[in-house]
Amino acid sequence: MFTCLLTCILFLPFGHASLPLVINTWPFGDATAAAWSSLQAGGSVLDAVEKGCARCEADQCDGSVGYGGSPDETGETTLDAMIMNGDTMEVGAVADLRRIKNAIGVARAVMEHTYHTLLVGESASVFAENMGFIAEDLTTNKSRSIYSQWLKGNCQPNYRKNVFPDPSKYCGPYKPRATRKPGRRARRTNIHSHDTIGMIAIDEDGHVAAGTSTNGARHKVPGRVGDSPIAGAGAYADSSAGAAAATGNGDIMMRFLPSYLAVELMRARADPSAACKTAISRIKRHYPEFFGALICANATGHYGAACNKVPGFSQFHYMVSDSKSNIPLLKSVDCF
Repeated sequence: MFTCLLTCILFLPFGHASLPLVINTWPFGDATAAAWSSLQAGGSVLDAVEKGCARCEADQCDGSVGYGGSPDETGETTLDAMIMNGDTMEVGAVADLRRIKNAIGVARAVMEHTYHTLLVGESASVFAENMGFIAEDLTTNKSRSIYSQWLKGNCQPNYRKNVFPDPSKYCGPYKPRATRKPGRRARRTNIHSHDTIGMIAIDEDGHVAAGTSTNGARHKVPGRVGDSPIAGAGAYADSSAGAAAATGNGDIMMRFLPSYLAVELMRARADPSAACKTAISRIKRHYPEFFGALICANATGHYGAACNKVPGFSQFHYMVSDSKSNIPLLKSVDCF
């Protein structure tokens, strides 16, 4: 099937590319600028990705990155992040991180100060504190208000199913139902509650890195981990081929490893736009109503993006900075 997938892709002329390159999901231009400035100052691609994602964490980009956003069922904000070195294939990631605002920094610390790939929950927070990261309350007045309104609205929407009391009408605590309702239809998603920043950086010598940061799905079940901190799902980098990063409904997207698939397609000489589109198409065959998008860049600096068209989401915006522009430029792609 994979061979067929490769042969069925439209291989387009790549055209002109320019290195170095920074590309990230959504119109988070300040994050792009921070990453680009890092590269221009002589920083590594890992430095660029870390600084770009950290800027979004500090700015609370769209309320979906960093502290004070996406409270879970208990009202707490937790963070997920990952960073990947495309030269060594090392990955550092954290999930369900509490009390620490700089999730991408902790992810890099996991990569550089342990032999592990992913740390989660309270233990990840303790690790961060031991590494010198400051413990702070991630709750804000805004996140408290979001949580309060959710409780007043009978905990709608939520991510529960096959439980009682009826999760479409009532808050928990919930217990499992004796009988399950069949179906795997994608849950309708608020497109503004899944705006993960995914970032790719490539320097003049072709070194590649990728990273992600998010506060996850709003009103998620405590302990939930989405695609963002999972290598191959939220992002993937290989300096011999390129990198990709995803955003959207992570619970669905992580089942298909779209970032890994896109990079492997680019390794087989697929155009980055075609690679992104093929990876989105694979998910779409199973979940036609899923919300998601993907950015892709190959090792020579050619880039592209793709997204699934759903009500309220017909075009995906992303940022690019390269030596031709030297400033962050807003790009867009029509969803299909």
